[in-house]
Amino acid sequence: MEEDNGVRSGAHSRVSSAAASQVDEEEVEDEVKTSTTSLNMCWAFGVNKHVPVHNLSSGGRKMALFVCAHVGVMFDWEGNKQELLQGHCNVISCTCVSEDRRWIATADRGTESMVIIWDSFTTIPVQTIFEAHPDGCAAIAMSPDAKYIATISFNLPQTVSVWDWTNNGETPMCSATLDGNFGKQTYITFNPEDSSELVSNSESQVVFYSWNENTLEYVAPPLTDKDFNRSVGQYSQSIFQLQSPRALTATSCGNIVVWEHAGGDLPCNRKAFKIVKLQEKALTVLTTADKYIVTGDVAGHVRFLDQQLRLTNWYKHFNAGPINAVSMSYSPKIVDAQTPKDQTYYPASSTLEGIPFVVNDFVISTLTANVAYFCTDGSKLQFILKEHDSDTHALARHPSEPRLCVGGYSGLLQLWDYEKKELLMSRVFDQRQLKIQCLTFNPSGDLLAIGFTNGSVRILDGLTLKEEGCGDGLAVFSHCHDCITNIKFSHDSSYLATSDLDRCVTVFKAQKDDLDQPWVYIGKQRAHYKTIQDISFGIALDSNLPRLLSLGQDRVLVEYDLVNSSTDDLRLISSERIEQSAVPQCFTWYPPIVKENFLVVANDQFKLKLYNSTTKMCRRTLLGPTYGTPLRRLIALPPCNDRTTRYLAYITLDKVGLQCLPLDGNPHKTMALIAHPEGVSNLVCSYDGKYLFTAGGEDCSVLMWEINLDALEAAAALGGEGLVPFYGLLEGGRDGELFAELEDYFYYAQIRSQGVDTTETRQVSTKVPLAQVPYIMRALGFYPTEQEVDDMINELKFSNYVTTGKYVTEIDLGEFIKLYVNHRPAFGISPFDLHEAFSKLGTPSDEGFALDRDDLLSLLQNKGEHMTEAEMAEVMSTLLGIGELGGSAETGTYSASDAGEFLRAHLPENITADNFAAQVLGFQTEQEMTASTS
Repeated sequence: MEEDNGVRSGAHSRVSSAAASQVDEEEVEDEVKTSTTSLNMCWAFGVNKHVPVHNLSSGGRKMALFVCAHVGVMFDWEGNKQELLQGHCNVISCTCVSEDRRWIATADRGTESMVIIWDSFTTIPVQTIFEAHPDGCAAIAMSPDAKYIATISFNLPQTVSVWDWTNNGETPMCSATLDGNFGKQTYITFNPEDSSELVSNSESQVVFYSWNENTLEYVAPPLTDKDFNRSVGQYSQSIFQLQSPRALTATSCGNIVVWEHAGGDLPCNRKAFKIVKLQEKALTVLTTADKYIVTGDVAGHVRFLDQQLRLTNWYKHFNAGPINAVSMSYSPKIVDAQTPKDQTYYPASSTLEGIPFVVNDFVISTLTANVAYFCTDGSKLQFILKEHDSDTHALARHPSEPRLCVGGYSGLLQLWDYEKKELLMSRVFDQRQLKIQCLTFNPSGDLLAIGFTNGSVRILDGLTLKEEGCGDGLAVFSHCHDCITNIKFSHDSSYLATSDLDRCVTVFKAQKDDLDQPWVYIGKQRAHYKTIQDISFGIALDSNLPRLLSLGQDRVLVEYDLVNSSTDDLRLISSERIEQSAVPQCFTWYPPIVKENFLVVANDQFKLKLYNSTTKMCRRTLLGPTYGTPLRRLIALPPCNDRTTRYLAYITLDKVGLQCLPLDGNPHKTMALIAHPEGVSNLVCSYDGKYLFTAGGEDCSVLMWEINLDALEAAAALGGEGLVPFYGLLEGGRDGELFAELEDYFYYAQIRSQGVDTTETRQVSTKVPLAQVPYIMRALGFYPTEQEVDDMINELKFSNYVTTGKYVTEIDLGEFIKLYVNHRPAFGISPFDLHEAFSKLGTPSDEGFALDRDDLLSLLQNKGEHMTEAEMAEVMSTLLGIGELGGSAETGTYSASDAGEFLRAHLPENITADNFAAQVLGFQTEQEMTASTS
């Protein structure tokens, strides 16, 4: 069952700000939060550098709001605590807070987008606006009294809407559609002295608005470089000037554009009055702080100006990167600058009087993913966060201690204590050359291996993060010529293996007695002709020797001969094609809960297959999790001391999930929820099996999930026992037509196995011979290939061989139902599959893609599973209804000499997907299906 962490209708009560403000904060702090979900997000590493950080500090609390993937994070940096605002299914694109820091609004972009308003004291969502705009929001603002919010749609042409969220979360009070020539508006704000006025801007156009309960009107005043005979630049942010009719806009040329009222009936009718040159560097932030105007720029400087745009004070020693937000702490009334407090640590202003410069403390965030808190009393800077500002794919967990290592394309390598949420060590590589792609600890935890995008490999000390060995270079290898995609240690730390985008597997060996050269290069092998999906070390049966296997998109499983390999001579033991049509995605070693040693492989047809690790024979095929996309990574959780059941964890394109073992295809034994809406790139589990960690790749974040196995077991138990969960996978369930047909076919198979025309007494049985299984499958609409038939027969035949030493020769109805739902296509066969096959094999024609009859016959005889002309004629006679049902196929009435003539006489010269489906397969066309349904 899928657990969706999106907040949906019924979860929120529409409460007014006056009613919600009566919540007792002390009661909220004492409230114990419990969750019944199997995975619970408990920490977020990283920050979305594109969404400005808000300072929620007020009174005694020190707190900042930032965004991490689809989660809002309220971070108390003094107490090192996070409150996670979970509810969005898409990446949060914009946020805003009320003036008193009580209310928070978060908005996302994408399908099923939402705007959620939260109480920052209780972290409870109090209002949800579903699909405020079809594809989400690009900007959002809240009025000073927190009664209204304004939103701008993400897609062009943009729509601007004003909402009275305290009373109505379904329809806006007023809306207006902007001209597409205005560019994408990315910033909007209310007039702090008049909530009926708004201003927004894109890089090329500033738009002023005035609204009432029914209408929203706007004016977009033109401004070019010729108007004031100087370069204007690209707009960044706009504000209304306090106690003045003017508005201001910052630009990339270091200018402030001053807008004045232009007269007329519309309050929003404005024009450019002048351009004030403040500096040479681009201005990225423009906001207000009490009586000051505050700017931030690409050099990381923050300046405070008076209302005449004269410099009062500035800070340029932050060294944090380009500023994208300056957010002041909230206090009901700031200390008057003329009457300073007893403290004497406030800086002096730059005015002639040199009076103390007193403003609230503030938080800055930068485009390099840094967040810092600045205390103006004493001018003290404290970095709250220093995170990755580029793609983050690399994760590694320590094998015996609560440590997590995170690496990204920014070259930053961090070692965290994930229980204490403390950064233990960090190191920065040159990101122009060394972008970190993958990481792994060795089994003892004293070494950390890193694979980079340029193909180099480094082995570091697991604690100090320094190069292993004497001197820089002895543990640095550059034998690969493309990005390292996987890196693994063997169980005894004697080998290190990597795979890369050049389709090569490279092996390094430890030399424990050589202090000068502790690791040496063995060799590499290009055993795959398509991308390598996964590599893994195992342990050989009846020995302690490591085994190395790799799996590629070419459907080949390769095992390497580590024992007999030498320098520049990496040898192979076997290379087995394990799939016929499906593409393997990932694999892992099946936990030792059965007597056989298995590999579990996930493919793109939503199947999990168990292969004997020695013979590479497919022993079982099972329906895997079906949550939108196939599995991308699969890991076995460590055993729990108090549990006999074992579990798997996995990721899909955007979800993370758990699976109970043993695998049997029961859909209630698995769950998934959204982890990173833009894609999950990696997954690791803590050494004790309590936590999962997911990396989001492009969203530059890592999320920590607490595992609740009791909830997973409860969900599996609620799904039913025995055959009950599998009845639900049949169309119509236990009482549906499909089950009734299955029973009929099963009984007919018993008759058929005993001879249709026999007069002897029938042997009543609940089982049928295995030879009848393919015929029942095809009668139910599942058409397995010969290889799939062999896999099914072998799965049944050897199912009890390890325990009893005997072959299974018959199958009962319950076992057949499990076999059927596990082997059939997860989502059935659609006309699209047939059209796709013809588009690849045929040539374009007026009726779509067509295939010449002789070409089709040639392909059937020479490609895939070969057929003779006689076999094709026998099959076609049954499909076309010329011969008795199955008669020709069983009696072999067609010889090879006349089979070709039969095929040419009954098949059209040019075959399309539609006429092949209608005339040969007997399927309904789209027109017939539409007519029958209507």
